[in-house]
Amino acid sequence: MEFGILGPVSVRARGAEMRLDGEKQRTVLAALLIAEGSFFPDAELSWLLWGDRPPATHTAQIYNYVSRLRRTLGPDVGIFRRPHGYLMRIGTASFDLLRFRDLAGQGQSAILAGKYEEAGDLLRDALTLWRGPVLANVSEHLAGSEGPPLEEARISVLAGRVEADLAVGRHPQVLPELTRLVDRHPLHERFRAQLMTALYRCDRQAEALALYDHGRRLLGDELGVEPGPLLREVHRAILASDPCLHRPLDQWH
Repeated sequence: MEFGILGPVSVRARGAEMRLDGEKQRTVLAALLIAEGSFFPDAELSWLLWGDRPPATHTAQIYNYVSRLRRTLGPDVGIFRRPHGYLMRIGTASFDLLRFRDLAGQGQSAILAGKYEEAGDLLRDALTLWRGPVLANVSEHLAGSEGPPLEEARISVLAGRVEADLAVGRHPQVLPELTRLVDRHPLHERFRAQLMTALYRCDRQAEALALYDHGRRLLGDELGVEPGPLLREVHRAILASDPCLHRPLDQWH
């Protein structure tokens, strides 16, 4: 059995998609999955399902959603009632979020060890697990509370994968992707620093410096802050034509 939340919430068994009965049942399933085997209180489930206006029968309704989930998932997945809440054990089933975190952790360890080719492969594999906007078919309360940190984790892994590609000299290949990423995330300083580095390595120093100036103005106008240490260091290195620009960013210090 395969559980997925990195996109629309889904369950697959023997290669076929299993039917889940509506948004609220998907919300209960996703919440229990994200808890990773820990206790999940009725009160929190109620808030995720109905916000500040739960029906008078909310406890009974949650019980019904859980009962239907038990029937759908079968005996290989255990959903257990505890005082004032539930917990779920998925046994040997796979869960895309756990797989993503495992690959991301291995990829980060490979970067720290200087194994950039291996790191790039691991982080690429982690990113392929995303099937679209995370938690795309659950309640707005669950998507609003859990979606942003999960998306932030994806962005961090993406930045790490770009870092690995730059470290092995793939700056011409990642230049178009980095241009799009900076356009979509104009205040993300790591993407901007990576794009500046790639531009410099492609003999486009003037564009790299212009990119820094544009970012500095944006940060000042939007947040009232100056560029952080990484951006400032890359800017200084470009002005000085520092050979460190041909080394991985994580090896600068």
